[in-house]
Amino acid sequence: MTQNSVNLLKPQGGTGRSSRPPHAAATSYLARYRNILVPIVALAVLVAYFGSRNSAFISVGSAQNISRQMAFLTLLALAGTFVILIGGIDLSVAANATLAGILIAKWLDSFGGPLAIVLVLLIGGLVGLLNGVITTMLKVPSFLVTLGMMSVLDGISNTISDGGPVSYSSGLLDSLVNKSTIPGLPNGALIALVLTAGFTVLMFATSYGRHLYAVGGNERAARLSGVRVLPVKLSVFALSGVIAAVAGIILTGQASTGVPLGANPSLLNSIAAIVVGGTALSGGVGGPHRTLLGTLVIVILGSGMDITSVGPYTQLIVKGAVVIAAVALTIDRRRYGLIK
Repeated sequence: MTQNSVNLLKPQGGTGRSSRPPHAAATSYLARYRNILVPIVALAVLVAYFGSRNSAFISVGSAQNISRQMAFLTLLALAGTFVILIGGIDLSVAANATLAGILIAKWLDSFGGPLAIVLVLLIGGLVGLLNGVITTMLKVPSFLVTLGMMSVLDGISNTISDGGPVSYSSGLLDSLVNKSTIPGLPNGALIALVLTAGFTVLMFATSYGRHLYAVGGNERAARLSGVRVLPVKLSVFALSGVIAAVAGIILTGQASTGVPLGANPSLLNSIAAIVVGGTALSGGVGGPHRTLLGTLVIVILGSGMDITSVGPYTQLIVKGAVVIAAVALTIDRRRYGLIK
């Protein structure tokens, strides 16, 4: 009997009935896609539950309120997503957004809208780049660098604003953020959706995105494969700073004033949105599309608890528990020691 004849007698993969029991295949599928299935199921459950508790939750007004909250939080969470994807963390994104909000309120009337926006985005990017330089070149853990930067930025914001709100007269931000190009959808939410879609394409359809995932998955292997790790990491921190600045501009437009420490209370929610969406803190897994899902979960959870009169302290407990549960579900325990 020839070797080819022997091969023909062997079971061929992909043909005939699988030897695996159906429940094993289903379990494997769920394990593979759990990071994206969990937020989708959570969204459906939350909408159904809060809608049954209060019919006002499922209304046009409620949807517009959710889209307004989603706009700012999505951008803030996106700013943190990219750094987490490379295995780091940026705790300064909210403080960077606050500084951007103060600066745009200060400069709108003085420099004009377009120039003020460009300058604010540039400063946000420079703050992020500085985080990256200290982290990568001085070999300081990103957690410590960005924790210190958070305090520095808070001090600068309060110094510039004298610890009080900063007003402006220009109507540009109101048109840019609060008016609706698409009926029923605030422009701020539209900006967040467009940027999420663009960054998702960047991550999955370009070599830059593939390199970013490679660095987050295994930095040493990425370097040996020819990926220029240092430029990738520096660009990610700079990108994080720019997106945080966009979030700050959106927040000031929504509030119609620059508020010291305005974005800081949202830091926990942004991290919650990232991990609930399925981006692992160990790096290399997740993406902007998942962060959008996670943001919707967090916003709907908060809005639902508000509309059903859950107390603010109870809400803090629930959100903290959600973060812990999400990290427990998404973290790759084989790479636990690599989180930095």
